[in-house]
Amino acid sequence: MMTEEKYNFVKYYERSFREHWDKEAVTDYGTDVTLTYGQLAINIAKLHILFEECGIKTNDKIALMGRNNSNWVAVYLAAITYGAIIVPILQDFHANDAIHIINHSESKLLFISNLNWEGIDLEQIPEVKAVVSLNDWHPISLALDPKKINYERIAELFKQRYPDGYWAKDVHYADRPNSEIGSINYTSGTTGFSKGVIMPLNGLAGNVRFGIESGLAYEGARFVTFLPLAHAYGCAFDFLACLAAGGHTWLVGRTPSPKILLNAFAEVKPTLILSVPLILEKIYKKMIVPQIQKPPVSWVLKVPFLDEIVCAKIREQLVQAFGGEFRQIIIGGAPLNPEVEAFLTRIKFPMSVGYGMTECAPLICFTPYDEGSKLYACGRPLKGIMEVKILEPNAEGVGEIVTRGENTMTGYYKNPKATKESFTKDGWLRTGDLGMLDEDGFLYIKGRCKTMLLGPSGQNIYPEEIEAKLNNMPYVLESLVLQQEDNRLVALICPDYNEIDADGLTHEQVDEQMEEARKQVNSELAAYEQVALIKLYPHEFEKTPKKSIKRFLYTNMV
Repeated sequence: MMTEEKYNFVKYYERSFREHWDKEAVTDYGTDVTLTYGQLAINIAKLHILFEECGIKTNDKIALMGRNNSNWVAVYLAAITYGAIIVPILQDFHANDAIHIINHSESKLLFISNLNWEGIDLEQIPEVKAVVSLNDWHPISLALDPKKINYERIAELFKQRYPDGYWAKDVHYADRPNSEIGSINYTSGTTGFSKGVIMPLNGLAGNVRFGIESGLAYEGARFVTFLPLAHAYGCAFDFLACLAAGGHTWLVGRTPSPKILLNAFAEVKPTLILSVPLILEKIYKKMIVPQIQKPPVSWVLKVPFLDEIVCAKIREQLVQAFGGEFRQIIIGGAPLNPEVEAFLTRIKFPMSVGYGMTECAPLICFTPYDEGSKLYACGRPLKGIMEVKILEPNAEGVGEIVTRGENTMTGYYKNPKATKESFTKDGWLRTGDLGMLDEDGFLYIKGRCKTMLLGPSGQNIYPEEIEAKLNNMPYVLESLVLQQEDNRLVALICPDYNEIDADGLTHEQVDEQMEEARKQVNSELAAYEQVALIKLYPHEFEKTPKKSIKRFLYTNMV
C-alpha cells in the first residue's frame, strides 16, 4: 500500500489544481468549451455543495453515465475528492443494465446524459435521491425538494461560502487514505454479465504514479481522449494521469471513427496516443495496405536496403497522420493483429503494446517503445508496482497469468463467491488469460482460459490466433472461431462488404473467396487447428467497449 503523501490519490489533484490554476485542463473537442484547472476546480467545488444539499455522506455511491465531456470529468473528481465512491457506467450499456448497476451499487445520485436517461424511469431506481443532466446540470428527476439542488441555488450558496471568489488557496479536499474505496467499475466482458470491481484509491494512484514517473504524462502534455472514460484504460491515463501531471486533454464525445480521430490528431497534435487495436488496424487497412500491395512498392519491399527507404516514407506518412508530435502509441484492451504489429515494427513505428484489466485499474505490464519493447510481447510487469507469474505452466511455458501489486482490486462488490474464485489461496489475482514469460520477463498473451479449445488429442487451440490469420484475408472484416459438438472448428466470418462492393463481387465469388481464405489459413496451421467450415455472418459482431467480441453471444451458432 502506497502510504506516502506524494502518492495519495486525492493529494495528486489538490496539488495539480493549485500548481496549474491558469493552465488549460480539458476541452470538449468540436466545441468552444475549454476549462482551465481553476475553472474545473470551481465546478468541482459547486458539485461538493450540491452533494451536501443532497445529504451525500462519506462512502455513498454516485453513479455517472454519459459520453466523454468536461462535465463527466468534473463529476468523477468531485465525487472522489468529496469522500464518495464513483460508479462509472459505460454509455453504451443498455438501459436495463444501467438500471441494474445503479441499484446494485446502491447509488444515491445519478449524473447522466439526456440521451442515456431516455430509457430510465426514476421509479426503477428507488434509492436515487436526484438525477442531474450531464448536458447542462439541470435536475432531470428528483426525489428531493427541487429547491435544494436548483442550479441557481447552488450558485448562490457557492457565493455565500466564497464571497471573495474561489482561488487556488481554497482547494482543500477530503483527507482520504489510499486504502479507501475510490470507485466501483462494472466490467463488460467477453464471457458474460458484468461484475462490480471494487477499486481502492491505491489502485488508481498506482496507475497515475506510473503514468507520471514513466514520462507518459507531464505538464503541458496533450491527449486526445476518445476511449470511453468509464472504462479503466482511458480513464487512468487520458484523464487521471494527464490532469494529475498538469496536461491538457481534448475529450472526444462522438463515436471515434477513423475520420474524426485523424482530424482530431491533426488539430491537437497529441504527445501520447492511447488506442485499442481496432482503431489502428482500420487505419492500417485503409492507409497502408493499398500502398504496399501495389506492384512497385511490393517489389521494392523485398529488396534489401531499398526497402528501408520505402519503410521510412510509410512511417513518416503514418506519423504525420497521427499529428506528428506523439512520442508513442500505446495499444491495449485487446490483442493486436500480428500482421499489423509485425509490419509496424518493421517500419520502426513508435508503438508499444500493454496489458491490463479492469481489476487492476487497469495496467499490469508495459514497456515504453524507447526501452526496447519486443514483437508480440505486451511488456514487462510495472517495476515496483505489479508482479506477474504463470500458474501451472505446460511444457511450452503457457499457463494462466496471475498478478498482484498496488493496482489490484479488493474484490467484486456484493459478490463474495466471484471474489474468492478470482484469487489464489496465497493472494494472486487470476486474470483468466493464458500466457508465458520469456527469459527477460516479457509477457506474451496466448488467449483467454475460457475460450481455449481442445484438439482431438487434447492439444491446446487458441481461437484468437486463428482469427488473427483469417482477419488478414481479403474480404474478411472480422471472424470468430468456434467448436462444434463433433470437435470440428467452424469460423463465423463477417465479410467486408465495402471491399466486396468496390470490387463488384457476386455472391458466388464471395463464397469462393471465403473458401480460398479457409484453405490459405489452414496451410499455416497445425493439423489439429484446421478450420473445417466457414459460415458467413451478416453484420459485425457485438463488442465490449474495448472492441473485443462478446463471444458468449455466439457459442450456440455452430
